[in-house]
Amino acid sequence: MSEHQPTLLITGGDGFIGRHVVAAAEAAGHEVGVLDLRRGQDVRNGEAVEQALDGVDVVIHLAAKVGLGVDVADLPAYASHNDVGTATVLAAMARRGVRRLVLAGSMVVYGEGRGRCTEHGIVAGRPRAENDLAAGDFEPRCVHCGTTLTPALVNEDTPFDPRNAYATSKVAQELYAASWARETDGSVAALRFHNVYGPGLPRDTPYAGVAAIFASSLRNGEPPQVYEDGRQRRDFVHVRDVASAVVVAAARRERGVRAFNVGSGEVRSVGDLAEGLARAMGGPSPVVTGRYRLGDVRHITADSGRLRRELGWAPVEDFAVGTAELAADLSAPAGAAR
Repeated sequence: MSEHQPTLLITGGDGFIGRHVVAAAEAAGHEVGVLDLRRGQDVRNGEAVEQALDGVDVVIHLAAKVGLGVDVADLPAYASHNDVGTATVLAAMARRGVRRLVLAGSMVVYGEGRGRCTEHGIVAGRPRAENDLAAGDFEPRCVHCGTTLTPALVNEDTPFDPRNAYATSKVAQELYAASWARETDGSVAALRFHNVYGPGLPRDTPYAGVAAIFASSLRNGEPPQVYEDGRQRRDFVHVRDVASAVVVAAARRERGVRAFNVGSGEVRSVGDLAEGLARAMGGPSPVVTGRYRLGDVRHITADSGRLRRELGWAPVEDFAVGTAELAADLSAPAGAAR
């Protein structure tokens, strides 16, 4: 007799990542329910969440307001959607006796992450100063001596260092989940997604992500505008790989909180992504602008070894193939089947 496949409730299941998670979970044999604002279901409504939890074994909490936030005026919106929404879901889970959670975290919790100083070894980078950025000095500097750091991978033990409204709310989500786990003897897999791309990526919005912004320019026959010098290091992970990680984590039964980085393991630059999309879409070459945003981080790339070792997950999507697929998807007319 086969082992029971847990029934899953996926908040934000109609979103970019959510649709892929639903497909992967159903393909793996799970019964799946979806709670999503697009269906008029708000995770800040405790009664609606409780109703959706009927018969559920595991909650996959993806619903969140994304993007960096523009300024301090955005803080209440992030706190409302992300902090209050998560707290409401956790409180409903406690009332209904649901003890397993997969939380969509983010690499933004690490801020500038870690770098290697010639004198002090692996250290945190201090916040980048606006006068340095304006002068084209983009690299993080050692928090102790100010020496320019060589980028290093971050693991899950890297301290939190949120640099914007969204990042702060993602830290808060993890802290709420940890409190819930202690009180309920619950299980939390906090998956810290790196830069997710792939078919279905939102387009033409300020929160769509850099890939969609580049593609929007290319569709208009314009070169992608690359900030700073284009050498910002990122880990671009395909949305289908992310979905498979979520489904694997949903089978985890250990009590307590465990964080897992979810990345491809391949370090690439923002300029690499712009060039790949420009080639795939047959558009003009990217333009490196030197412009900057104070809320951005310079380098953030993951060590995803824990997820591989402990849960047996591995990414399978090829970056070049995935970039071409994304380009085709973003080149299609808006509203076309995707």
